Amino acid sequence: MWLRTNERNEAIRSLYKTHQFILETHQDIYNWKWVIISLHNSAQAFMVLALKGTAALNVINNPKKTLDAIYGKREYPKESLKVFLNLYADIKSYECMNLNINSKFFAGTNETDEAMERLNQFRNKFIHFIPCSWSIEIDGFPKLCNDVISILEFLIFESGNVRFYEDDEIQKTKLSVLISEIRRELEILQNEYIKGCSLSAYRPM
Repeated sequence: MWLRTNERNEAIRSLYKTHQFILETHQDIYNWKWVIISLHNSAQAFMVLALKGTAALNVINNPKKTLDAIYGKREYPKESLKVFLNLYADIKSYECMNLNINSKFFAGTNETDEAMERLNQFRNKFIHFIPCSWSIEIDGFPKLCNDVISILEFLIFESGNVRFYEDDEIQKTKLSVLISEIRRELEILQNEYIKGCSLSAYRPM
């Protein structure tokens, strides 16, 4: 028995997991940890899909060494993926995203820049957890996730660089439905948190 995956599977399945964990935060807010991790994984994979080109050299460090290996000039190096925020910088670059006639680059905003930086910070702290007591205010998580989702929407539906081969339109329709469900659930959570803050702030005389 084998567990098989690829960059498309990672992008899609991680987004489905993000939805699952968002739903589960209603019962246990600890699931926000898994929301952050799965959304980070999905965002990274979709950025890779949008940037990789035909030989995936655009998303790795030291592509020249790999290219030399392809032409038999040296042994294959140990490949490593560009770090998350470098991939994000690349999807905002015309030069990096200009892979075909329909390609578009992502025009980032202060909000999306901050969201990706915070997503990466939270994910890294969760993954590389140093012994400590850590209290996290979760009220801002729905907006953070919404801002990141807007980037994924661009990559999937507008960048012109993300393809799903023979079932491209079917897969994109499914992803559109999934993203709508995620946004709806994030709105519900945001309203719950706002209501909770209002109630906690109320102090009867």
